[in-house]
Amino acid sequence: MNREQQLDPDAGSGMEEVELSWEDYLEETGSTAVPYGSFKHVDTRLQNGFAPGMKLEVAVRTNPETYWVATIITTCEQLLLLRYDGYGEDRRADFWCDIRKADLYPIGWCEQNKKTLEAPEGIRNKVSDWDAFLRQALTGACSPPVPLLEGLRHGRNPLDLIAPGSRLECQAFRESLSTWIVTVVENIGGRLKLHYEGLESPDNFEHWLYYLDPFLHHVGWAAQQGYELHPPLAIRHLKNEAEWQEILAKVKEEEEEPLPSYLFKDKQVIGIHTFSVNMKLEALDPWSPFEISPATVVKVFDEKYFLVEMDDLRPEGHTRRSFVCHVNSPGIFPVQWSLKNGIHISPPPGYPGQDFDWADYLKQCGAEAAPQRCFPPSVSEHEFKENMKLEAVNPLLPEEVCIATITAVRGPYLWLQLEGSKKPVPECIVSVESMDIFPLGWCETNGHPLSTPRRARVHKQRKIAVVQPEKQIPSSRPVHEGLKSQELNSADSVTINGKYCCPKIYFNHRCFSGPYLNKGRIAELPQCVGPGNCVLVLREVLTLLINAAYKPSRVLRELQLDKDSVWHGCGEVLKAKYKGKSYRATVEIVKTADRVTEFCRQTCIKLECCPNLFGPRMVLDTCSENCSVLTKTKYILADNLIRSVGLWDCLYFQQVPQYS
Repeated sequence: MNREQQLDPDAGSGMEEVELSWEDYLEETGSTAVPYGSFKHVDTRLQNGFAPGMKLEVAVRTNPETYWVATIITTCEQLLLLRYDGYGEDRRADFWCDIRKADLYPIGWCEQNKKTLEAPEGIRNKVSDWDAFLRQALTGACSPPVPLLEGLRHGRNPLDLIAPGSRLECQAFRESLSTWIVTVVENIGGRLKLHYEGLESPDNFEHWLYYLDPFLHHVGWAAQQGYELHPPLAIRHLKNEAEWQEILAKVKEEEEEPLPSYLFKDKQVIGIHTFSVNMKLEALDPWSPFEISPATVVKVFDEKYFLVEMDDLRPEGHTRRSFVCHVNSPGIFPVQWSLKNGIHISPPPGYPGQDFDWADYLKQCGAEAAPQRCFPPSVSEHEFKENMKLEAVNPLLPEEVCIATITAVRGPYLWLQLEGSKKPVPECIVSVESMDIFPLGWCETNGHPLSTPRRARVHKQRKIAVVQPEKQIPSSRPVHEGLKSQELNSADSVTINGKYCCPKIYFNHRCFSGPYLNKGRIAELPQCVGPGNCVLVLREVLTLLINAAYKPSRVLRELQLDKDSVWHGCGEVLKAKYKGKSYRATVEIVKTADRVTEFCRQTCIKLECCPNLFGPRMVLDTCSENCSVLTKTKYILADNLIRSVGLWDCLYFQQVPQYS
């Protein structure tokens, strides 16, 4: 759908045309955002292909001309925590690197390219025979796939490999278990627009799936599982069998390199089910997920898949609604689940009366309820709560993503009210593990159009200085002129997935907090914020820091947008309260992940605290800036001098490090 599309002004909804201020919107609605980490399918996007224990050849930080083997300790979005082999359990030399910027190579790369493989200086004397050490350390070692590393060096994260024109295999989820080739039309943050291979005019049969959907697979999956490739029933009548076979033969002849299977390593593993034909259960129709109704298992395909049909007691002639399930499919429940959770169950069409009773119904149908053991344990803990906000796919218009409010929570299921949809949509029911729900800011991050209620749209063209309720405080820092016309989610600025995805930002409370920030309050902050959209994460970080200040208004003024700014980011209005007065200022925040580290460092320097006080790097034991030598007492002794020239330019104390 065209981002620039203009909608009927009387419709009261439509695609986003102006910048949306999440802070103002949440404040106005009295709600909060669902935590980013609640969306596991989003949280793992940039980790595909990397796992703790894998080994790489990495440039030695003190001598970039040499390389050494490093092991992945942990992953965090696009960041890897690495440890050079030879340090054993000593974590003091662990270091973070950005997979999109660091030179990371598979094991054996140095030998192939005649590069020097030499242990770092800190451990060079720990082992007498490094060749023997490496032979032992690399026995059975696993390295990230070569195409993944090459793609990263060319500015692509793993998800970008699923480019338009890529082919996948997709299982039909209506009526039959057939599998057919689909082509990727569009990839927006992992949401794939697909069309079936062989259709000249695919518009009527295009559909959207998240790339980790259990019914979507790499090419070759069907053969590996013993399934034959057949077009789904919905399109099979459009061509005869010979034509379909000809299309399939043509696809095989082209022999395109299939997408690497590691892209799908985080997919759910399908287990073995114990359902049998004629078992009754409660179900949510995937294409109309607005109410729960009785349903029946009408076919068992194999040990992994079965067919569920929504019950319909009307005479023949009405379209039957059926869908393929596996043991972990969302939207299927044991009999009486609705009653136990205080939910109204809708009787099947043709049922006499409105008061549905399962005991009578089972007797009337001569059927049995699916035993509880057929259903796996549901998710018991999650962070979704009523009145929280998120972004969700419109089930009636899958290309549309809307702001949604959680109106009810029952176990692992959410009742969502979509806001801003082009047409009114009833409350829909989704699982907390649904891949059709996303955190606030996901559309903004990935360049996906977002339908919003008109009242949430905010024109940001005003220049705001720090002000008190009674009078305005003159500011020596006017807003950068270029910011007036910038829009955070400009469609043409989005080039690759994850470009606007900020890593976790850590608060290192042991570091020197400087003259403005209260060290005790810093220690009470969460360990980290994010990952998520850069603007959203950094705005939250700066808001927390402002509130942790001795005088929040002073910190807000220090952060206020500078006319000499070099960031070319976006202006965000931040607020502070001090002694009963409210203050506001426009603060510039970077929009892209590649500028986050330097932005955090320069902001720390501006606040005259240790450059590592907050940022993507977690300080574990000793700060690299050796800021522990600084104390408030030492600072106060030279207070006048520091105030006149700035803490980090002050050479009054020999132990004060020079930060840049």
